[in-house]
Amino acid sequence: MKSLFAYISVLFLIFFGSVFADQKKVGFIYIGPPGDHGWTYMHDQGRQYMEDTLGDKVSSTYIENVPENADAVRAIRKLAESGHDLIFTTSFNYMDQTMEVAKDFPDINFEHATGYKRSDNISTYSGRFYEGRMIEGHIAGKMSKSNTIGYIASFPIPEVVRGINAFYLAASKVNPDIKMKIIWVFTWYDPGKEADAANTLINQGADIIVQHTDTYAPCQAAEKAGVYAFGQASNQESFCPNSHLTAIEDVWGPYYAERAQAVVDGSWSSQDTWDGMQKGMVVMSPYNESLMSADLIAEAQAMEEGIKDGSLHPFTGPIYDQEGKLVVEDGDVASDGMLLGMNFYVQGIDGELP
Repeated sequence: MKSLFAYISVLFLIFFGSVFADQKKVGFIYIGPPGDHGWTYMHDQGRQYMEDTLGDKVSSTYIENVPENADAVRAIRKLAESGHDLIFTTSFNYMDQTMEVAKDFPDINFEHATGYKRSDNISTYSGRFYEGRMIEGHIAGKMSKSNTIGYIASFPIPEVVRGINAFYLAASKVNPDIKMKIIWVFTWYDPGKEADAANTLINQGADIIVQHTDTYAPCQAAEKAGVYAFGQASNQESFCPNSHLTAIEDVWGPYYAERAQAVVDGSWSSQDTWDGMQKGMVVMSPYNESLMSADLIAEAQAMEEGIKDGSLHPFTGPIYDQEGKLVVEDGDVASDGMLLGMNFYVQGIDGELP
């Protein structure tokens, strides 16, 4: 009996030892905490989706609240040195730090979110969030009574500038009197600073708050002041149900599962991915039926379909920069190269780009 038990134990160890020996370790570097209910929250939802989808093929870990400086090098290196096979670094300013560590670990695969530098073992990926900004701009242009929009911006990188321009172009198309006031907070995650920016904009006459930062603090400030707001990265309606119009949701799970599976089966290779509504990487949260008219919701939904089928593009000319220079010809669509390097405001936006 004892020998039978020993035999079964050996088989158990052989089987599960083999399973875990083949299991791939996937690491994530986060700019904020998963509880921000914004950018980092959605990356963590994607991590969990990956685990649920691939099961025992992978295990995952994450390091949160990693600053975009030398601390990021140490955090990424920690994951690389602890046996991770695939590492996702999930903020733009991790780009050079990812490059630095990846150079020392050529057998480990890295994925950098929203960046543009690649190598044999570094891929890049992002979402076309500006598609959702177009829809938000259309809604804001139709709903603003003060004709003043307050925009809380994080850092002056192309991703954020694209969003500002896409929003304004759509808003001004349906409301030529619309004005945008922009506050640059130079942070992704700082609830107090984000709330202060929202309150400043509201005091300056903004009756709709938009944000490209990571928490629901601006939405709550809008709720308290009795003005409208758009959530960021995830559906934040539960935090501000009487002001939340909709939000752009970032959907990372299928991408994370696909790339982890590629590591599992040995087919991973460096690539660049920039998907949007058509592929489901960007979706709109439910439109708030208690705040928006049925006609406006129908318009927003029609815009979604147009973006998906290619008949509608947020950057269709004519488009002029602030100096009045024609940058996209009438009827043309801005190239991906222009969008990826966008470093100017379009005509009609007040203020200087930092």
